[in-house]
Amino acid sequence: MEVVTAMPNEMSELPTIAPVLDWASDYDIFDPQYVNDPYGIWDELRATCPMAHTTRWGGSWLPTRYEDVNAIAHDIVKFPSGNGISVVPIIPMNEGDPDTIQAPVLTSGVPPISADPPLHTWTRRLVLPTMSPARVAEYEVFTRELCIRLVDQALARGEADAAAEYAQQIPVRVIGHILGVPEDMSDTFTEWVRDTLEFAHDPERRRRGVMGIIGYLQGAIAERQAEPKDDFITELLQSEHDGEPIGMPVVMGMCALLLIAGIDTTWSSIGSTMWHLATHPEDRRRLKAEPELMPTAIEEFLRAYAPVTMARRLVEDTEYKGCPIKAGERILMNFPAANRDPEVFPDANKVILDRQQNRHLAFGAGIHRCAGSNLARMELRVAVEEWLRRIPEFEVTDDSKVTWAGGQVRGPRNIPVRVLSA
Repeated sequence: MEVVTAMPNEMSELPTIAPVLDWASDYDIFDPQYVNDPYGIWDELRATCPMAHTTRWGGSWLPTRYEDVNAIAHDIVKFPSGNGISVVPIIPMNEGDPDTIQAPVLTSGVPPISADPPLHTWTRRLVLPTMSPARVAEYEVFTRELCIRLVDQALARGEADAAAEYAQQIPVRVIGHILGVPEDMSDTFTEWVRDTLEFAHDPERRRRGVMGIIGYLQGAIAERQAEPKDDFITELLQSEHDGEPIGMPVVMGMCALLLIAGIDTTWSSIGSTMWHLATHPEDRRRLKAEPELMPTAIEEFLRAYAPVTMARRLVEDTEYKGCPIKAGERILMNFPAANRDPEVFPDANKVILDRQQNRHLAFGAGIHRCAGSNLARMELRVAVEEWLRRIPEFEVTDDSKVTWAGGQVRGPRNIPVRVLSA
C-alpha cells in the first residue's frame, strides 16, 4: 500500500523527514511506516519499551499498553487538558502558525475537550443533549437517506472509492446538518478539516483550514444572531451559564470542535471498516448472513481500527512510572495501541465479530470520553448496513491504490472497489 499524507502535487513542497531508526527513542507518528502499519511497531514497543519517547515535534511520549493509556487519560491532575489537548498535528506552534491565528477568536480553546473543570463540566453538559440517543435517532433518518443515495451512485457505476466517495461523504454532511451548514458546502468543509488535521508538515495548508473554519463560523454565528434557526449554533447562542449568555469565544470553540472532532475521526472509522469488509470476505459474508451480529461487530471495528491518538501538553515537569516528562512535551494517549493490547484483548490483532468482552478505548476514557460516541456509532452502523444491504459482494480493485493518512487521526483515504454482486 502507498501512504499519502499530502496531495501529490504538494509533496515536493514538504520538508524531508529523517526516517525512524529506533522506535523506542525516536518515533514519528507521521513516518510512512507508522501510518501504513503501526500494529507491529506497537507490539514491539509493548514488549521492549511501553513508554517510547521522541524529541521530534517538540518532544512527546507514546504509551502503548492499555493500562498506561487508560490511567493517563483518567489523570487530569498530572496530565491536564487546559494546557493543550488536541487532535491536530503535534507540532510546536511558532509565530504565524494556526494556533497563533486562532488566539483572537478561540481564546477559550475548543471546549469541552481542551478544558479542565469547571469550564469542561458545563460546556460538556451543553453538548450532551445534541448527542443524546433520542437526538441521534432523529439524525439517523438523514444519515440513512444519505447512505442510500451514495450507494445508488456506486451501483450505477459498478465501482466506487469506498473511502473518498462513501466514508468521507457521511460525517461531514451529518455534522453539517447538525450545524445548519448547506450541503453544497460539504466538499469545502472536507478540505478545511483535512487541512487542519492531516497536513502536519505544511503550515500554509493548516492556516487555510483553520482560517476557513473560523471565517465560516463567524459568519454563521452572526446570521443566527440576526435570524435564529433550528440548529446547534442557535442552541448555543440561546443557552446560558450562571444566568448569563455564553461568551462568543466558547460558542466559536464548541462549534469548531464539532467540525474538527466529528468529521475526520468518524470517516476514518467508517473507511477502515469498509476496507476490512472489502479485504476480508469471510467477515463480510458472515455479517451479511447474521445481521444480529451488527452490535458486537461495530464495537469490534471501533476497537480494531480506532483512529484517534489524543495529545496533552505539560506545562511543568512530571513523571510517569519513572519516565521524566518535561514541561512543553506532550503525552500521546495512544488509544489505538491500547485497543490492540493482548493483555486485555485475546487475539488482539484479529477482528472477531462476536467478541463479547470489549472494553475498548476508541472513544477515549475519563472525563474527556467522546461526547459524540452515540452519533459516531450510528453513522458507522448505518453506513455498513446500507452498503451491505445493496452491495453484499465487493472487492478492492488495486491494492497499490489504497492509500492511508495518519498521525493523530489514522484512516484510509482511498479504497477503490468494484461491485461483484448486488
